[in-house]
Amino acid sequence: MSLNFSVPTPLSYFASLVQSDTDFPVLEAAASLAQDEEPNLDVQQVLDDVARLLKRIKSRLPADADDLTRLAILTQVFYKEMGFGVNANDYYAPENSYLHEVLRTRRGLPISLAVLWLELAQGLGLQAQGVSFPGHFLVKITLQGGLVVLDPLTGDSLGIDNLSERLGPYRKDLGPTACADLDEGETPLGLYLQPCPPRDLLARMLRNLKEVFRSQEDWPRMLSVLDRLIVLLPEAWTERRDRGLVLAELGRNTEALQDLQIYVQAEPQAPDHDALKQRIDELSGA
Repeated sequence: MSLNFSVPTPLSYFASLVQSDTDFPVLEAAASLAQDEEPNLDVQQVLDDVARLLKRIKSRLPADADDLTRLAILTQVFYKEMGFGVNANDYYAPENSYLHEVLRTRRGLPISLAVLWLELAQGLGLQAQGVSFPGHFLVKITLQGGLVVLDPLTGDSLGIDNLSERLGPYRKDLGPTACADLDEGETPLGLYLQPCPPRDLLARMLRNLKEVFRSQEDWPRMLSVLDRLIVLLPEAWTERRDRGLVLAELGRNTEALQDLQIYVQAEPQAPDHDALKQRIDELSGA
């Protein structure tokens, strides 16, 4: 009797990882994003590399280390000794989002560095979470003495003044009521320091890649990213719209029509509804 086992595609493997929010495997799912570039990438090797790094950090901990000591040693090893940080020379390179490359070069984006840092911090027993702060992904740690917010690019602790300054350009989006509160001395920082769910974290990573490929007009690679986004967020209708437009660019009109029709049906009040109806007519030859 012969047994035939089909090797899962990168997309089907990703789909299996993100199908449930229970015990969501953030590190594994994030590492798998690079399989669009390298289909034979060994994701387990990435997990093993992080596990070895965690073991190295644990070996430095005193037996009676409290959370503050654990945080200090993690920061020392990750940033000072291993030199993880920003890829300032090529910030928008897609490799900055691929964890095996980040581990190899020790250079990445705030969010890719945060994924690694959070895995290590949680492995040390710290109450660490990602924060989807506007413009720059952050991490936070709950300690006995209070909340610490860190920049994952540097490991620097960010105080209220620094966070408020970073938030400044986005405050106008809060609306008149929030702005009135600001005038009374209240701060909306708490709204922006909520923990980022794992699914949203992955979506932010994918949207970074999507923007890189969009700016390069690299439609095949952008399509791969959009396929993942739609698997991750099935009701994110704008991603469905964007995939339809990319498929049209690639001459795959039948598939493009399907996605665009789903979008206009799901979002009848969208500002681009009429324009997309016209695009659908053009693609269908109506």
